[in-house]
Amino acid sequence: MADSAIVTPVTDAVRRHDTELRGFASDNYAGAHPEILAALALANGGHQVSYGEDDYTAHLQDVMRAHFGPTAETFPVFNGTGANVLALQAATERWGAVICAESAHLHVDECGAPERVGGLKLLTVPTENGKLTPELIDREAFGWDDEHRAQPQLVAITQTTELGTCYTPEEIREICDHAHERGMKVFLDGSRIANAAATLGLPLRALTTDAGVDLLSFGGTKNGLVFGECVVVLNPDAVRAMKHLRKMSMQLASKMRFVSAQFEALLTGDLWLRSASHANAMATRLAEGVRAVDGVELLYPVQANGVFARLPHDAAVRLQKRYRFYFWDEPAGVVRWMCSFDTTEADVDAFVAAVTEEMAK
Repeated sequence: MADSAIVTPVTDAVRRHDTELRGFASDNYAGAHPEILAALALANGGHQVSYGEDDYTAHLQDVMRAHFGPTAETFPVFNGTGANVLALQAATERWGAVICAESAHLHVDECGAPERVGGLKLLTVPTENGKLTPELIDREAFGWDDEHRAQPQLVAITQTTELGTCYTPEEIREICDHAHERGMKVFLDGSRIANAAATLGLPLRALTTDAGVDLLSFGGTKNGLVFGECVVVLNPDAVRAMKHLRKMSMQLASKMRFVSAQFEALLTGDLWLRSASHANAMATRLAEGVRAVDGVELLYPVQANGVFARLPHDAAVRLQKRYRFYFWDEPAGVVRWMCSFDTTEADVDAFVAAVTEEMAK
């Protein structure tokens, strides 16, 4: 092949969507941040060793240690479900069980992957505002000598929770101390940990390493990446065989440099914080706007980039024809509205106006 054929782009690609269209269904609906796309372009070209032996993945280790401490080891993967299942497997034995909130993404939104793929029993407990507490953990933290019972070996918390609330460092420390005293480890599902850190005004390690968390998944796609998440091991004694489990779990990227380069761009500077802070601010603006609409009830504190509300079912259905969003609990009329790094004030104001119009009908 001639050199000119390599460097001269020829494409039949066609833009097939309206770039002005906005919705409030998920922060995954947003495209990639321009700085992330620029990082991908920089990582392209030439040859790099595959399966994580590239320069970008090597440097990512230093970037992550700057955020999480010198013991952190980072394993880039493809997606959030893969990251979570990989982490759970690495921190448990075949007869192990995981204690989590009844509302946890692990339990309700991963198609049974922790149980079917990871082979783990999930022990769920009801929570208030999506948060576990030591007292709630103890509802399932028993029976370690009973061969008939799956053995509780791991506590899983989510930051932010599925209901958009944030654990404080003190709450996480209390959970970690409680779990460790009982011989269990703690995993943090950090798909939106950047939003929590932005809300609380704290560094990432304050919510993880310093609070006693053993390992976490770190979200990328909800904060502007094209694809990719990471499993970050903070306590090396808490896991085993990560490299082998990642491959066996089909989460080993051959061209890993393109995952790592995105996280490098996200976390080397303040892009992660700028993007998360903006998404949070738009959710706050949205909550303030709809709070004034008669008949709309806000259900949980708005502490990150999600707003949970209750409104009449017919009004919600009409509104869905104008903007994409999901019912959280359709029989109860509960909806979830999410903001992202590219949500604008104009987007929010137009949506609030639409809510007002539909409620008036």
